[in-house]
Amino acid sequence: MVRNSTKLSFKIAALVAVFVAVCFAGEPNLPEVKAPWMKGEKLTFSLGWGFITAGSATLEVRPTLDGKTEFLTYATGNKTINKIYPVNDTVYTRVRNKGLMTEVFRKRLHEGTFHNTSVIRFDRKGEKAWLSDTVFTDMKTRKVKRSADTAVAIQGAEHSIMSAFYLVRTLPLKVGETSRFSAVSGKKRYELKVIVHGRETIKSVLGEVPCVKVEPVLDGDGIFVSKGRIFIWLTDDERRIPVLMECEIALGSIKAKLLEAK
Repeated sequence: MVRNSTKLSFKIAALVAVFVAVCFAGEPNLPEVKAPWMKGEKLTFSLGWGFITAGSATLEVRPTLDGKTEFLTYATGNKTINKIYPVNDTVYTRVRNKGLMTEVFRKRLHEGTFHNTSVIRFDRKGEKAWLSDTVFTDMKTRKVKRSADTAVAIQGAEHSIMSAFYLVRTLPLKVGETSRFSAVSGKKRYELKVIVHGRETIKSVLGEVPCVKVEPVLDGDGIFVSKGRIFIWLTDDERRIPVLMECEIALGSIKAKLLEAK
C-alpha cells in the first residue's frame, strides 16, 4: 500500500494530459510558454491514504542559464514508513521553453527492493524517441535484473508525462471540454486526453480557493491502466497550482495535498 500511495500519487501529477492543437511532423514550431511558474516554483505535497500520511512529494521548476527549463519531482516515505519500506523516487525532465517540448526525461525509482532507472531522449527532427529502461537487483553492486532499449516513432510534438502536466497548466480549461494529445512513456506512444469536469472551491494552505477539476484518461492500455479514476484540482487563475490530487482505488482513495507553494 505504501508503494502504491507514493507511486500512484506521483503518477497523478505526472500523467495530466494537454491538448496540442496541431501535430507537426518533424521539429515543431511552437510559441514560448511564459506562465508565472516558468521563473521558478517549488510545490510540496503530503501523500496519504485515508487517515494515514505515508510520505511527501515535491514538484520543482528550475530555469536554466541556456534558456531552457528543468522539472524535478521527488517523492519519499516518512521516517516511520522508510524504516519498513524505503521509498526514494525522482524524475527529471529538461524542456525547451517553446511548447515545453521535452529533450530528455529521466526516472529513478527506489521502492523497497525494487530499483529502476529509465531514460527517454527525444529526437524531433529524426522523429524518434529513444528509450532505455533498467531494473537492478542490487543498487550497491548495480547488478542488472533486466534491461531494454527501444525506439518509438513520433510525429514531432509528443510530450513526456511531466511536460504534459506543466503544459496543461497553461490552458484555458473550459468546463465540458475534452482535450487530447500524444505522449511517450514506458516503451510506447500513447493517446491521452484531459476532461474538464467543472469548478469547485477547495480548502487548502492557500485558503479557500476556486479550482478547476480535471481528469486525465488514457485511450488504450499501458502506463495508465484504468484501475481507478484520477482527479486533479488546479487553482482557477493564471498560476494553475495543483492544490489536490486524488486517485480512486478499491479501498478508498490516495490523495496528494498541497502543503507549501513558493
